[in-house]
Amino acid sequence: MARPRVKIDIDELEKLASLQCSDEEIAAWFGVSTRTIARRRAMPKVREAMERGTARGKVSLRRNLWKLANNGNIAACIFLAKNLLGYRDAGLVELSGPGGGPIGIASKPDLSQLSADELKQLRTLACKAKPTGRN
Repeated sequence: MARPRVKIDIDELEKLASLQCSDEEIAAWFGVSTRTIARRRAMPKVREAMERGTARGKVSLRRNLWKLANNGNIAACIFLAKNLLGYRDAGLVELSGPGGGPIGIASKPDLSQLSADELKQLRTLACKAKPTGRN
């Protein structure tokens, strides 16, 4: 004998969908399995209610985001600009040497200016950093 069919209230389902609830959350709310929700979604009345609820929830969220942006919320403005207008953060970092010239690269460091103590510290560091043989 099959189990009795669980009644899923369409209005309640639409409200849950408007909150962008997952199938797991909807199933838990109604005390059914996620498979039951997936099967019921195949029914036009259920599918339409879930789609309508999801769309209403997105519209509500967008309306609130626009309100925040219009009231001067900088984070909301930045979010909308990036997502709707295609703005992006583009940082350019340019390095230069003395006087704005090129950065000089020495092939071999001049160690002649180092003190005996500095040379000793350098040797100690070099011995600790032995090559591992890996690339």
